[in-house]
Amino acid sequence: MTASEGLAPFLAGARGRCPACSQGALFEGFLRVARTCSACGRDLSANDSGDGPAVFVILVVGFIAVFGALITEVLYQPPVWVPLAVWIPLAAGLSLALLRPMKGLMIAAHLRHRAPPARQP
Repeated sequence: MTASEGLAPFLAGARGRCPACSQGALFEGFLRVARTCSACGRDLSANDSGDGPAVFVILVVGFIAVFGALITEVLYQPPVWVPLAVWIPLAAGLSLALLRPMKGLMIAAHLRHRAPPARQP
């Protein structure tokens, strides 16, 4: 297996494509995972990423927003409304932009490492 073959499922998952074939759609909606791949027919319904994607997004976006807000505050001391107008929309936008690719990466890792299906309560 070459390095590009090993990365292909993860790149496909990040793009919202089936990690097995890289052709079919991984998602039906914004974050709802498709039951089956429309191209290869693989069952995707058992893949549950849980809270993993949200945790990674919170860590990344939190670091960017808090670090940026602190640096801005220390260097420029802007009025209170400026950080609220800049950092809250930036954090919300980054969170929405990163959540779907991160969920695709987690599902690709789930399939790549042959993790057992999630148990239903």
